[in-house]
Amino acid sequence: MKRIVVLGAGESGAGAAVLAKKEGFDVFVSDMSAIKERYKKLLDDRQIEWEEGHHTEEKILNADEIIKSPGIPDTAPIIQKLMSRHIPIISEIEFAGRYTDSRMICITGSNGKTTTTSLIYHIFKEAGYDAGLAGNIGNSLALQVAEDPHKYYIIELSSFQLDNMYKFRANIAILLNITPDHLDRYDNCMQNYVDSKMRIIQNQTADDAFIFWNDDPIIKRELAKYDIQSVLCPFSELKEKGSIGYIEEGQYKIEWPTPFNMEQESLSLTGKHNIYNSLAAGIASNISGIKKEVIRKSLGNFPGVEHRLEKVCSVRGVQYVNDSKATNVDACWYALESMNTKVILIIGGKDKGNDYNAIKDLVKEKCAGLVYLGADNTKLHNFFDPLGIPVRDTHSMKECVEACYEMAKPGETVLLSPCCASFDLFKNMEDRGEQFKTLVRAL
Repeated sequence: MKRIVVLGAGESGAGAAVLAKKEGFDVFVSDMSAIKERYKKLLDDRQIEWEEGHHTEEKILNADEIIKSPGIPDTAPIIQKLMSRHIPIISEIEFAGRYTDSRMICITGSNGKTTTTSLIYHIFKEAGYDAGLAGNIGNSLALQVAEDPHKYYIIELSSFQLDNMYKFRANIAILLNITPDHLDRYDNCMQNYVDSKMRIIQNQTADDAFIFWNDDPIIKRELAKYDIQSVLCPFSELKEKGSIGYIEEGQYKIEWPTPFNMEQESLSLTGKHNIYNSLAAGIASNISGIKKEVIRKSLGNFPGVEHRLEKVCSVRGVQYVNDSKATNVDACWYALESMNTKVILIIGGKDKGNDYNAIKDLVKEKCAGLVYLGADNTKLHNFFDPLGIPVRDTHSMKECVEACYEMAKPGETVLLSPCCASFDLFKNMEDRGEQFKTLVRAL
């Protein structure tokens, strides 16, 4: 019996273990951290052996194949030992793809992945399609394939997941943009990160579609390097040669495979970045044969995504906005660009090799104050203090919200758009956003 070892027992790992067990493998799950109770129960109910708090090497290094959590870097000692023994290491998505013939709509990009994935899923559900939500959001793809199969899967893919995908095929691949992110995981080499994102199109055939932002200079450069077999479906903010989706004279338009248009003002998502997200989602839905009236209705009534430019409440005439999902500089740029008032910007966290020059001009133009929120704010002080904008230094969300309350004037916006990962002070970006919302609502 072939032995599969799953490293990491979160959503993806536990789901992969369930599918591996169902397919008749000898399965062992190992996690260096504590495993959440719901995943222990999932594994126990299916008689899958697991361990937490350590890796027992003799139970891992005898694997025929490893399914690795995307959060585990290749530099981890156990991964280095596995690689030295040439034991294949794959992702949960790669593994799940072996056991389903369902249509895969896969979304990646440095920014906008979650919004676009959620919007496509919303449109598919409104159309009555049998669709599952998977990848970085929703439930484990492997668990759904094993126990709750669907005809379509809408999958948000990070670069980390793509790194360990080899034969998986996206029927519709969406690449929203490529800007610097996670460079600490890619030897601080931008090209390594770019190569990872471009894996979204590997294994595509002439029956498939590749939807991408036509205005992205990195994507344009990279396209020339690949012999792409799928149908190219570029979109752009304005109509230009080759784009099948764009905005023209206040109209949201898609040209292929069937013409579609609606008033731009009717789109539920606002801001330039959300035009791109809405175009990508509309094109994917159009290709999938969803009726125009359903696409139009769904683009107009989508409620948005938690922690992404989420309006929390107004206090003393100050609007508080939770954009905790803005974990890189480009995401913060889009958030600032969409603001129509002066902003008190909350920025900081675990730096991923950020270059803040990209938002420097917008900060000078739009920000009435900066509140640094991190365990170590030295880099922020060094870069932003010389701009002459009032700043406050904080090391907890309570301190941060108090500082914002003191600094903000009526008519201004307090924007949590941190540019950074959350792991220095918070469990994750959701925890950061929830703490912000709780404290703001208590003001």
